[in-house]
Amino acid sequence: MKKKDLLLILTFILTISIYGQESYYNDVNLNVTGLTLKEELAAKIISTHTQFLFYDQIWDASKVTDVNPDNAQEVLLIYGYENGSDTDVTNDRTRGIDDNSGASGDWNREHVYSQSLGTPALSDSGPGSDAHHLRPADAQRNSSRNNRKFTDGTGFSGIQTNGGWYPGDEWKGDVARMMMYMYVRYDDRCLMSNIGIGNNSATPDDMIDLFLKWNVEDPVSDFERQRNTYHENTANQNAQGNRNPFIDNPILATRIWGGDNAEDTWGIYTSSDTEAPTAPTNLAATNITTFSIDLSWSASTDNIAVTSYDVYVNNVLQTATSNTSVTISNLDSNTAYSFAVLAKDITNNASSLSDALNASTLEDVDAPTVPTNLTVSNETESSFIISWSASTDNTKVALYEVYIDNVFEGNTTDVTYTATGLTTNTTYKIEVLAVDDVGNKSALSNPVNGSTTNGAGVATELFFSEYLEGESNNKAVEIVNLTNADIDLSVYSLARQSNGGLNGADWEWNMPLAGIILSQDVYVIVNEAAGEHPSSKTQAGVDAGNYLIQIADSIRVHDGDTNFGAPINFNGNDPIGLFKNDVLIDIIGTYNGGSANFGKDKVLRRKSGVSQPNTAFDLDNEWEVFDKNDTSDFGTHSAIVLSTDSFLNKNQIRFYPNPTDNILNIQNNKNATISSIKIYNSLGKEVLSDTNIEKEISIEYLPQGFYLLKYQVDNQWFNLKLIKK
Repeated sequence: MKKKDLLLILTFILTISIYGQESYYNDVNLNVTGLTLKEELAAKIISTHTQFLFYDQIWDASKVTDVNPDNAQEVLLIYGYENGSDTDVTNDRTRGIDDNSGASGDWNREHVYSQSLGTPALSDSGPGSDAHHLRPADAQRNSSRNNRKFTDGTGFSGIQTNGGWYPGDEWKGDVARMMMYMYVRYDDRCLMSNIGIGNNSATPDDMIDLFLKWNVEDPVSDFERQRNTYHENTANQNAQGNRNPFIDNPILATRIWGGDNAEDTWGIYTSSDTEAPTAPTNLAATNITTFSIDLSWSASTDNIAVTSYDVYVNNVLQTATSNTSVTISNLDSNTAYSFAVLAKDITNNASSLSDALNASTLEDVDAPTVPTNLTVSNETESSFIISWSASTDNTKVALYEVYIDNVFEGNTTDVTYTATGLTTNTTYKIEVLAVDDVGNKSALSNPVNGSTTNGAGVATELFFSEYLEGESNNKAVEIVNLTNADIDLSVYSLARQSNGGLNGADWEWNMPLAGIILSQDVYVIVNEAAGEHPSSKTQAGVDAGNYLIQIADSIRVHDGDTNFGAPINFNGNDPIGLFKNDVLIDIIGTYNGGSANFGKDKVLRRKSGVSQPNTAFDLDNEWEVFDKNDTSDFGTHSAIVLSTDSFLNKNQIRFYPNPTDNILNIQNNKNATISSIKIYNSLGKEVLSDTNIEKEISIEYLPQGFYLLKYQVDNQWFNLKLIKK
């Protein structure tokens, strides 16, 4: 807030010390910088977030933390700027403290980090009810902001020419520090690129320059500080227990992400100290292996205190530490390196580099151990999956080579491999060996036999066949039935694990399935809000989200009761599981895999050789990766439909050519009675209906795009994706 220090009237804020470090941070290493400091602060604000508020509690919390310092019967409204003297209530800066309902003329709880922009969307619990980013706002102005990303501007709040939202000169610093807190507290769940329009090329992670700039331009106000004081004290009924570090000292953001120096309210980083520490001495190398070297040195001295050391390898900064020793790992074997160290004090005065130390890693002459426990699974008429237990090595196993009938088949960095292009109903000898980083090879494993099937009854269970993690709420999964029987879905369900199990998350948001999935058919499940926001077009010019809604067999409701479509609101690091009688049978993503973005902004399609579920996610061997808006294969599967041009279903009916620009021919090998044909556009509108079926259908008058063709045989409807060129 750019304004004079406000006269605070609440007694709980009297304990704050603007120019001294709060005791809250006594166990945080504030000497480090960069992402190390970010991790230190994250650990602190997560561990002290001990009281999780219900969304309704935010009303009462805001009536204390956001009270107007000039009038205890009012709250300050974020984005507001006018004293109430004009006829427009939506721009007011204050509102009666009890005038809260969300109705027009009242104040509402503004999610400064918009719920729908989280990955996945924030619910009314967890990050969605974190008081550090919930502020009173005029209900109509809150609605005008909607879910627009923040963008730069000047003057008062409002929509800018690029469609973004400027919070106003008075509030932009508040917004910046709230967004920094949310990112550090919830990591990729609250990405900065999702909430603001800016550039992150100069930062070490997703932080964007917009918020760093606002943090400098709009210093912290006493009004912001009163929020921290309240929430740290869990004796307060609606307090969380943690603080926003960037309100306590804005320069912490500079020390993490760079940019111009923000205000140092503690005065510990911007003192008048200009004297650099002495250079480290007695640099020594010990415990040398094929891949690592331990470094140690004598401590530097400083007129105040040495706080950290930067370690350089071959003149490139490798790491920073507050200790006088470090282990440098991930080195190449039998390689010479040059090491040097410099010392820094808390104001970033840096010594000269120490004398260089040259040292070499040991030569790696040891081969990895032999792979063991080879097994063969997911057999089809032309493929199977080979798995084994990992080998060990004195340095690192780099890859595995797979041999079939004594012939090199391929290699992989994983402990599974999918062999394809095999002959039907044939038995093969399989062996695997391990290779390390310098090419040392183990002996071949004990051989095992693997056999392809005869092509009859390939699959015995349902499994995932496609996954889409697209823009905004464009989320969908597809399940395929390659068995010889129709399957009742009532014993199947889906669930999601948030962020790969970070912060102890387990399977959640169980979604029971219903209906029948026919033999040799697929079942598509889509988030209800897919297509509500602009997205890139598919190659046929149709909005990806609208197309998904059109072909969906099940649409997951998108509201607060379902956490906005959970589990079909996953992000790229949320594993999603297929369960049968509450037992996991297939998975997309690695359970407890952490924040690895296996599916971020991607479409994943199961390879044609896969015919069984797998509870061990195998991206390299079982999945193909496509653009996040490529919905072209949803509603079909390669094991059922080899191409849109050559599709023959179990009734031996074929519509061709597909794509087409004029006439769609019908091939009916069994002369089955087609009683009705209907075609729907991407918005679900019926554009053709025909009950007098001949040998062809004219679609010349239809515009280019995706369509859904439905046809009826023996009182049963079949679906086919149709593309008009």
